[in-house]
This record gives sequence, structure tokens and C-alpha cells, in this order.
Amino acid sequence: MSAKTQHYADLADRTVAEITSDAAHWAAFLCTAARNHKYSFEDQVMIHAQRPRATACAGYDFWKKRMRRYVRARSVGIALLRQQNGKASLAYVFDVSDTGTTSDSVPIRLWKYSDQHREAVAERLEEVFAVPPCAGLAEQLIRISVQLADTCWHDHRHNIMRSLGGSLLEELDELNVGIRFTRALTVSTAYLLMVRCGLPTKGCFTEDDFAYVREFDTKLAATVLGCAVHDCSELVLRQIERAIKGGDKKQKPAPAVDTAPPLTPVTPEDEPE
Repeated sequence: MSAKTQHYADLADRTVAEITSDAAHWAAFLCTAARNHKYSFEDQVMIHAQRPRATACAGYDFWKKRMRRYVRARSVGIALLRQQNGKASLAYVFDVSDTGTTSDSVPIRLWKYSDQHREAVAERLEEVFAVPPCAGLAEQLIRISVQLADTCWHDHRHNIMRSLGGSLLEELDELNVGIRFTRALTVSTAYLLMVRCGLPTKGCFTEDDFAYVREFDTKLAATVLGCAVHDCSELVLRQIERAIKGGDKKQKPAPAVDTAPPLTPVTPEDEPE
């Protein structure tokens, strides 16, 4: 591993330790993750470490060829760790704030939830997750988060238990680990979803709600939790995105440009969030 790659690998390790150290750091990370939810947990960690306010990241070629935007001179790319043929390497992405426009640049449209989407989003979420809106979108998102956390624990509890060596959870039995994992996953997923949808979180969460996150205090344990948060939140956000875009298409003849990735798998470097 080159010295530069090692530097960023060490940065990733330090950042994982930092964001799981207390509720404030974890909540700040979740805000970064919410804005960059289509990136993996590992990539979100790197983005948070280097550019926590990034909103739409993509590779140089994407900005130049697809969006016909230029990357500003002296802009510093966000390094992401990669593995190729068992060897660690770096890939770089740039936030939209690092780019400038030309006369033929393609407009960027990131989806945004508003009251006009309330009915379409609520119906879509109920259809997919069988959770009715009840008291509003926030309550619906929390209930979906509970459901997904329970399913995640049920499906992966054996692998989760094997990931806890050296952590504060190591000596606990499966029942108590399950309580902590599902609680940490539920509150983290719900918080991320509400942030991405622009819903107020003040008064909905307390520092104690995130208390169990601190017990995932090794890199492996934190990564297992972080990946679960990513997977659960991404399932929900993709449905919200589809509902919003479907509703917008009914109201408008056609969107000018949609920079979100297609529904087939893509590499994050090739598409902005």
C-alpha cells in the first residue's frame, strides 16, 4: 500500500472511531450520509471525513462528459478507498460545489420532498412496506425503520454476532445484542430518512436514543451497523424518490434533466447522488 493510500486508510479508521464515539458525532455523520445516501457506508465515511457538507458527488469524467461542467482549477478531489485485485487504491470524486457551468451545461436536479408529494409518498411507502401513514410521514418513516431493523437482525444476526469481537458488545448474549442492534439501527435509519426528506428532527430524538451506537466501538462492529443503516435507508429513499419523480412527471410535461442514477446498479463515481 502506498503512503498516500495508507494515509486515507488511517483517516477512515479514525473517522469510524470518531463518529461512533458519541451521539453528536453520529448524528453529524448521518446528515452527511443522508445527502450522499447512494454511496456505501465506507464511502460515506470518507466523504464525511473530507467534505462533510458535500451534496452531490461524482467522478471527473461524469461532470465533464455527462453534465458538461468543468471541475474548478485547484479543486481537491474526495479520495475514496478501493480494492482492485486484492490491492488497495484510491478513486476520486468531486462535489458539485467544485464544478462550474458552461453555456451547454446540463441542469442538476436533486429530488426534494415537499407537501405536494405527501400523498404520493405515503401511498408508495404503504404499498411497498405495508405501513400506513397514520400521523404523518415522520411517524411512517419511524415505523418502517422499526420493521426494517427487526428484519435485518433476524436475517443477519449470526453474522452480526461474529463481528463483535473486541467491542463492548462482545460478552453480551444474542438477546441483548439484538436489543442494542435493532435500537441503534432503528433510530439511525429514521434520523437519516427524516434529514434527507427535510423533516424536523428536533424533539423527535434525544442523545439517549443513540446511546447504543457507542457500543459498536470497533471498526468491524461499526461497519456492520453503518452498512445496515445504509441498506435500510436506501431501500426507503429509493421508493420516496420514485414517488416524487412520478408525481412530478404527472404535473409537468417532462423534466429538463434528471441526474439521479437509473434503477440498474451503477458505481457511485459515475453518478452524483
